[in-house]
Amino acid sequence: MRRVLLCLLTVVMFLTGCGAEKMEDVNLKEMSEAAESIRQAADEISTGNALSTGETENEEERADSGRAEGNGEQPLLHDISGMEKYAYSCLTDEEKALYQELYAILKAQDSDVEVSTCDIEMVDKVFQYVMADHPELFYVDGYSVNKYMRGEELKKLTASGTYTYSPEEVADLRERIGSCVDKILQEVPAGGGEYEKVKFVYEYLIEHTEYDLAVQDNQNICSVFLSQRSVCQGYAKAAQYLFDKIGIYSTLVTGTVSSGAGHAWNLVRVDGEFYYVDSTWGDASYVMREGDSGYQGNPPAINYEYLCVTTEQLCRTHTIDPMIPMPECNSMKSNYYVREGAYFETVDMDKVRGLFEKSYENGTECVTLKCADDNVYRELQRRLIEEQEVFRYLHSGDRKVAFSDNPKQNSLSFWL
Repeated sequence: MRRVLLCLLTVVMFLTGCGAEKMEDVNLKEMSEAAESIRQAADEISTGNALSTGETENEEERADSGRAEGNGEQPLLHDISGMEKYAYSCLTDEEKALYQELYAILKAQDSDVEVSTCDIEMVDKVFQYVMADHPELFYVDGYSVNKYMRGEELKKLTASGTYTYSPEEVADLRERIGSCVDKILQEVPAGGGEYEKVKFVYEYLIEHTEYDLAVQDNQNICSVFLSQRSVCQGYAKAAQYLFDKIGIYSTLVTGTVSSGAGHAWNLVRVDGEFYYVDSTWGDASYVMREGDSGYQGNPPAINYEYLCVTTEQLCRTHTIDPMIPMPECNSMKSNYYVREGAYFETVDMDKVRGLFEKSYENGTECVTLKCADDNVYRELQRRLIEEQEVFRYLHSGDRKVAFSDNPKQNSLSFWL
């Protein structure tokens, strides 16, 4: 029976914040050392060293076995409305098959399972797509790939997840997260449409989460649901997790913001149209900390500038990573300011008065006017602030009002 020499190389991928850092660890030995290793290994297949031996006749059998063990139960690739996960839908058929394999490996916390490709770049890409679609994989920190070589020829790849918790710990955390989420879902407005559901998630996360770089698990949903503290990726994955639970089609989006820092937010679909939602930038605790959102003065406690916005609006402050192709979001139908009657396409002072009266009736602490363009913004700023017409709409008798203006987003906010 003929023996074959296979060289095993390991490529490791770690998730670090909103980006990722790749490390390649290749344990190559001199030929004399390799020969000695083969003699020592005998018929054993090594998973941690550089060299392994295997029967030529059994290679295909072992590959099939590895794939079967790794797949386990059929992965759930659809949200509750029956639609494909967003990132998954952007892949080719070959990539979708790999997506299913990687998802099954990560879901089962499996290791060293053969996959259907020898393309390491494809594995890297598809891994990112899986993680973008599945916030419930909170215990996955990265992955590694073993390359099996015969001479200069790459024969196969096996994949393993990098896990931050044991299966027993994951089960406990899932139960705790589930209890927290069940309580949150009880607060979702009864009879609300998709816009109301998205707004609820946006407001809930902002009101119940503090931006904190030091909190444990700040890149996943644990930090939000169990510690009520997180950073951008924690906010975005928690939002996505809740969207999935209430039937809102969404995915994770990554990129950078105007400061150059890495960032994460969400793409959502509301009533058939796509929008961007960034609950991190909706949180005043983050805006005050980072100071690059465009506000002159303190922002409102909940900043609605990033609730259901277009691509054009988002890209005034954000740059989208092209790794996963995003749709052009150009609808304003479910934009917060449009839905709340606070979007001004013209200078309409009767509408301004009505907005202030509505805010007083609802007991809100702040009223924000969103302008469609620079001209409307400058004219409303001139009349309300420079000419002090804002005092016509205030119930307070004293001639003082706190306000904040945001020329980058064409908005004006006044505290009642």
